[in-house]
Amino acid sequence: MSDAPADAAPAVPASAAPSVWAPPQVSMRWWPVFQRNLLVWRKLAVPSLLANIGEPLLWLVAFGYGLGSMIGRVPTNGQEVPYILFLASGSICMSAMNAASFEALYSTFSRMHVQKTWDGILNTPVQLDDVVLAEMLWAGFKALFSATAILGVMLALGISHSPKLVLVLPILLLTGVTFASLALVFNAKAKGYDFFTYYFAVFLSPMMFLSGVFFPRQQLPAFAQAITDWLPLTAAVELVRPLFLDQWPAHPLRHLLVLVVYAVAGFWVALAFTRQRFRA
Repeated sequence: MSDAPADAAPAVPASAAPSVWAPPQVSMRWWPVFQRNLLVWRKLAVPSLLANIGEPLLWLVAFGYGLGSMIGRVPTNGQEVPYILFLASGSICMSAMNAASFEALYSTFSRMHVQKTWDGILNTPVQLDDVVLAEMLWAGFKALFSATAILGVMLALGISHSPKLVLVLPILLLTGVTFASLALVFNAKAKGYDFFTYYFAVFLSPMMFLSGVFFPRQQLPAFAQAITDWLPLTAAVELVRPLFLDQWPAHPLRHLLVLVVYAVAGFWVALAFTRQRFRA
């Protein structure tokens, strides 16, 4: 005779557990996690901001004014524009990409693996899906904050005075969320910080140089242009650069769709890998 109580629930076999690829089950419980990250970040907001905007501004000054004085004007969207304007409109997208990626990699990995912050959060009614969503949105917000500060400096330098620049901010937020979701895929598989070198070397760095940030993509071979047409950073640049020139983007729905598809697919894959990691 079994010693188990008559009303004991039968054990659920591991094979009956929901698939890690099940649709995301999210709720508004992501908001307290987002607030927690915000409250912690506020203590280090100034040095964090300086770190996020220092390098992009250095690129802008060194290449925009230094190299730009030799290049002169660049043919862009049917007109000749100063190189610093061309560079500024691309580098602000690159800054959003980098800020979101660093946050979703190094900071998120610290909270998940090193500091064990996620373990404490998951002992509350907050579910893993909500935590991953909060991390993605938080990284997107940090990217927006950094890019907004850089945009303010660009306005102070008189690089562009287009009234359409107000539309740059939601695009940069979407860009940050997109790259945060992609970075979370690598975060879920990382065993240590060194693993992120592959992400930067194989994915981000080539995209930075091939997506029209530093030179027009028309200078690339036709096959390379066809590939870069579908990169998320290219989509962001193609949406933002015309706004700096007081123009409307060509094919805006296509570029927005590219960003949204990368964001949704990246989040789903990152969530599946993260579920897999926490089940191990």
